[in-house]
Amino acid sequence: MGRIVLVTGVARPLGGRLVRRIRRDPDVDRVIGVDAVPPAHQLGGAEFVRADIRRPAIARVLAEHAVDTVVHMDVTGTPLGSGGRASVKETNVIGTMQLLGACQKSPTVRRLVVKSSTSVYGSAPRDPAVFTETTPPKSLPSGGFAKDAVEVEGYVRGFARRRPDVAVCVLRFANILGPGADSPLAEFFSLPVMPTVFGYDPRLQFVHEDDVLDVLMLALDEPRRGTLNSGTFNIAGDGVLTLSQCSRRLGRPTMPVLLPAVTWLGSALRTVGVTDFSPEQIRLLTHGRVVSTVQMRETLGFEPRFTTAEAFADFARSKGPGLLPPELVAKAVDEVAAALPVRRAGDAEYQGAG
Repeated sequence: MGRIVLVTGVARPLGGRLVRRIRRDPDVDRVIGVDAVPPAHQLGGAEFVRADIRRPAIARVLAEHAVDTVVHMDVTGTPLGSGGRASVKETNVIGTMQLLGACQKSPTVRRLVVKSSTSVYGSAPRDPAVFTETTPPKSLPSGGFAKDAVEVEGYVRGFARRRPDVAVCVLRFANILGPGADSPLAEFFSLPVMPTVFGYDPRLQFVHEDDVLDVLMLALDEPRRGTLNSGTFNIAGDGVLTLSQCSRRLGRPTMPVLLPAVTWLGSALRTVGVTDFSPEQIRLLTHGRVVSTVQMRETLGFEPRFTTAEAFADFARSKGPGLLPPELVAKAVDEVAAALPVRRAGDAEYQGAG
């Protein structure tokens, strides 16, 4: 008898794509997609159960279907539909607590895969040039999605201690981009003019949404020879891009503002619903973040198909041309850079994130 896989967060495009992908796996008998709202997309023949993971009823879903593999995708930074930040936090934190409580009581669950984020490392002026999975953050995130991710991982570690018989894999994704990207950073890059922090040019990493699906499939499968798919892994494409390079490639001009004014601007943008320009986003767009992917390759055995630059290029193509030709944006950025002392987070020379 094949495996029975439950996936949370299937109303989102990425969750729906994952369900359809798992459904084609010959080693999987059944796939149960769970979300609080029905998905607008097809699930490829998978069963959909309308259930809110913040409620204890999720335990009944696990028991009724004798689930042996759980993929927790419902950890995100953007609301679904008309939900706000409070709803997102409840789903991320309370929902994870309820789901893990149900998994702990289930005698059939044997594998748990959790979608997390490299935002758990935070973004601070004295951060190391490259974070490894064991590097403690200089400053823990104080709010927003990053703080949710820290709490989620704490609950997952507690679950792993209580259920050592369950293989637990936590995937810390860099910023996910691609034609269907749904994240605060994707919204930021979609603005006609991008606000930036005056005097800073942060280094950023991206992972393509197709690579996200590939590594999730690897993580929920049985370990292959010479690899181990339990533990915590950074997932990102090779290389980095600076924010100024992103601006050039999008053909979108930037609007540098002084750091004290960025907070006010973020509040204004959130008020009109343009983007979730939260304090954590401001710190990322000030100091940047780069992670090592050595364990992803050597232990998990995963090699992304897209580099950071290629993932961003595919996202940029999906957005169409910006307000200005990329050549004109590049010229303007070069002129500003020549006139100002630009600081890059982690002034030590970047030696590579691989």
